[in-house]
Amino acid sequence: MADIFDVVADPTRRDLLQVLLDRYVTSDSDSGEISVGEIVEKMGLSQPTVSKHLKVLRDHGLVTVREEGQHRYYSVDTSPLEELEDWLIPFLSADFDNESEAAASTVFAAWSGVPVPEPLRRAAETLQHPAEAGTAVGRAAADASFQARTALQDASHEVERRVIEPIKKKLGRNDR
Repeated sequence: MADIFDVVADPTRRDLLQVLLDRYVTSDSDSGEISVGEIVEKMGLSQPTVSKHLKVLRDHGLVTVREEGQHRYYSVDTSPLEELEDWLIPFLSADFDNESEAAASTVFAAWSGVPVPEPLRRAAETLQHPAEAGTAVGRAAADASFQARTALQDASHEVERRVIEPIKKKLGRNDR
């Protein structure tokens, strides 16, 4: 079974989680529920594609579902993401080398809400959308990781099909 990192590595599932989070944040209700039909409309994907990804998210506890007749209403559950947060925190606060202690402290300070040193604060103010820059970098890294894993899996299957299976067949014939 895929772990939480594999689940959120898929860009479609991240987009789905974003739709659910947006609904939760903008909703007047405590549940922040959204129907599958609304998700399909917002994402511009087919209903089977959305349902497939919602199943993966549901299986890993990232969404909850409420059934009402034939309709399904989904909402985000962020508690499984704590595993990601726990994994990331040491990296955000790590001192990778003695010369980068200030940089590591600044990263941790920014993440934790502690005031950031003046020169870095001024640099950050020049960015139009600093949160989007961080999101873009994170998404690019996750996409690259997902694509690399997929390429390795595909190559492994291809080696199995083109090399290993013919050898197994040949060895099986020699045994007769």
